[in-house]
Amino acid sequence: MTLFRFAEDRLPVTIFLALFAIDLIIFATVSAWPLVLAWAVLSVPAKVCIAAWNHHHQHVPFFHSAVSNRLMEIVFGLQTGAVSNVWVLHHNLGHHDHYMDQSKDESAWRLPDGRIMSAHEYTWRLVMTGYVCALRNSAEHPDIRRTFLFMTALHITLLVALVWINAFNALAIFIVPMVISFVVTCRHTYDHHAGCSEVDEYAASNNIMHRWYNILTGNLGYHTAHHLRPGLHWSKLPSFHARIAKKIPSANFRGPGFPMSLLPAELKQT
Repeated sequence: MTLFRFAEDRLPVTIFLALFAIDLIIFATVSAWPLVLAWAVLSVPAKVCIAAWNHHHQHVPFFHSAVSNRLMEIVFGLQTGAVSNVWVLHHNLGHHDHYMDQSKDESAWRLPDGRIMSAHEYTWRLVMTGYVCALRNSAEHPDIRRTFLFMTALHITLLVALVWINAFNALAIFIVPMVISFVVTCRHTYDHHAGCSEVDEYAASNNIMHRWYNILTGNLGYHTAHHLRPGLHWSKLPSFHARIAKKIPSANFRGPGFPMSLLPAELKQT
């Protein structure tokens, strides 16, 4: 049996682990604060993108082995602020079941009075309630809850240990980028659904066909396809999207936000 469930995951996982190794090396060996801050700033965009891959992993785990998946989730947690099963509980078993009903959606963008939230209001509501909703949903999934609680406690312990060893490096390399990645992830989900249809599943998500956006996020832009087939591996989303694209209204295609909008929409031909 191979380690990976899908060969397409090998390259991204190698990149994520390499970035994590650099985090650890700089944390342990660099004392000059300008260099630490420089790496922290450079690593934040990568960790924001890695959050999308953590999302994919919590839909379709990378490895056959549960131990390997938990170890990967330690890395993801310290890169993105989202620990094992937090998105399984909040997103997979919550948002995906309820995104067509704003009265139940864990990532609701419409208030009870019918008003659509601003992006700012939505983001901070989701940031503050994400873990709370995951914990609430976990009551119906005790096996998933045990892993979620254990891994949350483990991450807190690891962060406390890192702060005790070197508080500045821990804040700069791990804690602040984690918070930024988590906040940006919450903000990004607003663009996926806010203002979309609540009755037509083909018009209930926004899609981003920008080439570099989908390379960096693992085809997260094929969002209607993802919602129709949430258990489909990220590498299979473009082909499924091609089968349903004509059913998706043109209003549900958009470009990426800043700063990805600065990247070329297509790869250069050689």
